[in-house]
Amino acid sequence: MKINEVEQRVDITKKNIRFYEQQGLLSPKRNMENGYRDYSEEDVTELKKIKMLRKLSLPIEEIRRIQKGDLLLTDALQRQVILLERERASLEETTRLCRMLSEETCQYAAFSPDQYLERMVVMEQEGTKFLNVNRHDILQKKLAPMIFSGLVILLMVGIIAFTIWAYLADDMPLLAAGLFILVPVVMILAIVAVLLQRMKEIEGGEEDAARKY
Repeated sequence: MKINEVEQRVDITKKNIRFYEQQGLLSPKRNMENGYRDYSEEDVTELKKIKMLRKLSLPIEEIRRIQKGDLLLTDALQRQVILLERERASLEETTRLCRMLSEETCQYAAFSPDQYLERMVVMEQEGTKFLNVNRHDILQKKLAPMIFSGLVILLMVGIIAFTIWAYLADDMPLLAAGLFILVPVVMILAIVAVLLQRMKEIEGGEEDAARKY
């Protein structure tokens, strides 16, 4: 059967189906006549299993190990139960702390967080996980330099394309064409290098700051 039918039967997107294939979780056969993927009933059943396990938050790697027989399904599920119970305990502790804070009668200006921060440190040592207060800003900080760099790179690519067109149309000498191509290429490489460095600084800086909380 074709991927459209599989998508409807399993209620899973083509993108996810392709992703699971790339991850080695699904290997449909190819139609010898047209080269297209030909999904079988076994593939549909396998996708349903993958869908269920992913809904239970099992990692891709563990599902792969289960399929290969390197990990028993029962062991993986028991481990997942432990992880989910830890997450539930963390949520309960966080809820309890929020309730305690909401019962504070003082105003924000006079609010003293020291005792609660100390309590949160103890809770984290006991296994409670709080939200990383810095991670939410990372994407926003990355977005501006990525957009700016992308626009400049597009401009440089446009200059290169125009130069090639002008050279092929015999309107530009070879030396001049080479120069007009070389400069944008160097600029593109420099922009990419600076962008990667900036991304590393943003990511590293946020991670370093996050360790303080």
